[in-house]
Amino acid sequence: MIFSSPKFILLFLPIAFLGYFFLNRNRLILAGKAWLVIVSLFFYAYWNIAYLPLLLGSILFNFAIGMMLSRNSACSTSGRLWFSSRFVLAGGIAANLALLGYFKYADFLVDNINSVFNAGLISPHILLPLGISFFTFTQIAYLVDSYRGETGEYDFLNYALFVTFFPHLIAGPILHHREMMSQFKSRWTLAIRYRNIALGLFIFSIGLFKKVVIADTFAIWANAGFDVADEGSSLDFFSAWAASLSYTFQLYFDFSGYCDMAIGAALLFNIWLPINFNSPYQALNIQDFWRRWHITLSRYLRDYLYIPLGGSRCSTPRVCFNLMATFILGGLWHGASWMFIIWGALHGIALVAYRAWSGSGLRMPKAMAWLLTFNFINISWVFFRASTLDDALRVIWGMMDINSVINLPLLQVPTSSLVWGGWFSDHLLRWLPVGLASNLFCFTMILLTLGIIGQKNSFELMMGGQGAIKLSGALLLFCIAMYFTMVTTSSIFLYFNF
Repeated sequence: MIFSSPKFILLFLPIAFLGYFFLNRNRLILAGKAWLVIVSLFFYAYWNIAYLPLLLGSILFNFAIGMMLSRNSACSTSGRLWFSSRFVLAGGIAANLALLGYFKYADFLVDNINSVFNAGLISPHILLPLGISFFTFTQIAYLVDSYRGETGEYDFLNYALFVTFFPHLIAGPILHHREMMSQFKSRWTLAIRYRNIALGLFIFSIGLFKKVVIADTFAIWANAGFDVADEGSSLDFFSAWAASLSYTFQLYFDFSGYCDMAIGAALLFNIWLPINFNSPYQALNIQDFWRRWHITLSRYLRDYLYIPLGGSRCSTPRVCFNLMATFILGGLWHGASWMFIIWGALHGIALVAYRAWSGSGLRMPKAMAWLLTFNFINISWVFFRASTLDDALRVIWGMMDINSVINLPLLQVPTSSLVWGGWFSDHLLRWLPVGLASNLFCFTMILLTLGIIGQKNSFELMMGGQGAIKLSGALLLFCIAMYFTMVTTSSIFLYFNF
């Protein structure tokens, strides 16, 4: 089940909510936490129960290693060390990466060995367990912080809930123990908070609308264009730009929609997940983009890869190497494909170029900076989406095919183009007025519900009075999003594949 499915919204989420607070109300606090762990494990096993032992084994292993590192760190001041913490940390990280590498990169490695050496090895065709990248990275960070002495004496139930909590388990955000453990241990989260329910439903509804209305609609146009490239056909100027821009917006609304739904669902249980997106397509440079896009991944790569490599405290060539290594590995984290590596390398090169540009004191007008940044991001997403380099280049060449514009007779509709063909006219032209009206209505509801219109502090207002009005606005937006959920066939979230 996915967040945008009726089974999750109408069955799983209410049952999880009512069971948790029923146990808390009867002072069965540990039972309430255990209930959340159980429903989270059920949520994971619903996809494929065969991988449930994998998740449980990972949790038990990392909790044991983390406790060893934490206790050894506490004893370091007295000099009574029972084992080498560095050795244990290296072993723990290696075990996690070996697990991730086997499931995620074994096929990729075998295929490349066969291509280079003609070895004739049989590809194992391993099915990637959902969420393995997210719960593996989350627990590696826990081990590193345990080694540094930055973790506390966590009990196993809270740790298991930290890893398995269903809103973030499949596709993030990537959580840090510092921001979550205190919430799971706090008694403030045990009672029903109606303001959090209203705010959670509101944020969940925004994410649901992003997914089922906006992202899945853009998916129609993106898939049409990239499918043509996959078949080996060329794209004209209009089709290539329609496909690339459609995927650019599909990916954003799909993933940010998932994160909004995760944040909203967690708020029902009085848990605050970190914000993962901050209007990334408004960025004026590539560095700003990575401070706004997939914020928890950017934070993770900075704290546990870029800074340990030396960060910006090195010579200029070494800093460039650190940036390139961080983003190439970040690209590889997204999937076992050379296309992800190319995408990561492009962003690494862009950051190196931006560092040189800004270091020289040069500046450009904001409009030009935004246009350059957005178009680079849009072009780089082509490599992220395409199956092969040839497919990506077909789309890129189509985006530069000015001849298809110049040779177009004046006022003639290019009926041979994908843009003006059946899939465009049947979907976009028919639903554009309805879509614009729906977006305008929902955006107005967002402003009214958050209290931005005529108010200075929207956050305080949302958490303050007039709860009935705000709850009504949240429920209305929720009903609109639910209507689209019922009448459309929702696809799986894109980041489930990463």
